[in-house]
Amino acid sequence: MEPSMITQKITPFLWFDTQAEEAANFYCSIFPDSRVTNVTPDPRSGKALVVGFELAGSQFLAMNGGPGHPFTEAISLSIDCKDQAEVDHYWEKLTAGGEGIACSWLKDKYGLRWQVVPAILPKLLSDPDPAKAGRAMAAMMTMVKIDVAAIEAAAKG
Repeated sequence: MEPSMITQKITPFLWFDTQAEEAANFYCSIFPDSRVTNVTPDPRSGKALVVGFELAGSQFLAMNGGPGHPFTEAISLSIDCKDQAEVDHYWEKLTAGGEGIACSWLKDKYGLRWQVVPAILPKLLSDPDPAKAGRAMAAMMTMVKIDVAAIEAAAKG
């Protein structure tokens, strides 16, 4: 991939066994303003080696690096959602073939972890009223996918 194609200073680089292009296309099908920008073939096989793609304007690189380096909980991609409908959309798409974990976290079918976070959640968790923030936190801790109405109700008491 040519360095001039990268416009952001830091680009997440994701290691897949053999599914980099498939995963990039999957992610691009989910997020608006997304596209595969470049596929660099492996000179040995002609198959995709490195795939450049954009998700909602953010650039990523994916590589078919082979087995032995699975994704872990140590890193995740966080999606800022404006409302419950957006949470539901991303949750449904990304858990297809994957699984919900806890507290807005999920693992997709490629093993990559995501957080699907409604805009209200960080506001409630950092509310200046510690009791309100505590009730929001307690409600969140019981959820896998975030239920905005339930967290708002819990925060109100």
